[in-house]
Amino acid sequence: MSDARRVPLPRPGVGASKRRRAEILRVDHAGEYAAVHIYRAQQAVFEGRKGKDAIAADMEEMRGQEAVHLQRFEALLNAEKVRPTVMTPVWRLAAMALGAGTALMGEKVAHACTEAVESVIEEHYADQIAELQDRDPALAAELTKFRDEELAHHDHAVDHGSREAPGYGLLSAVIKAGCRAAIKVSERV
Repeated sequence: MSDARRVPLPRPGVGASKRRRAEILRVDHAGEYAAVHIYRAQQAVFEGRKGKDAIAADMEEMRGQEAVHLQRFEALLNAEKVRPTVMTPVWRLAAMALGAGTALMGEKVAHACTEAVESVIEEHYADQIAELQDRDPALAAELTKFRDEELAHHDHAVDHGSREAPGYGLLSAVIKAGCRAAIKVSERV
């Protein structure tokens, strides 16, 4: 986690606050959508394999929490008439490939994926919470709850050997870079 938060300055102009809120909802929806598909793919790889019941159950539980977040953002997008990112089909494929690929490489690699993704999401939510706490405290409170759950996923992954994964440093760096790029793209398109 970074000490310096990247909170954008308020944008000038009529409707700027509404546009920014739409960006926040769009990108958060995209992130939760991808998380559901990462965990779904990981669960599918582990489920039914000998000795993998515990990790399959972990992935199912985390997917369930992410699905609750996703449902909330879907409701907000619909209520506020904000379109999701046009990248949704791409993010679905990328998330499924990331989830399945890391699970096929083993439990520790799957946990390394979780740790990397959740560390970026935690930073992202923290930045949004700082940005919104004064002007939209209700959304900031919801994001705080979601952030706490993402941190629990992160910590669970660390406790289960994420940092012992082969090629951990490179794997983590690549996944984090991909997540940060997806965030920037999803805010805009």
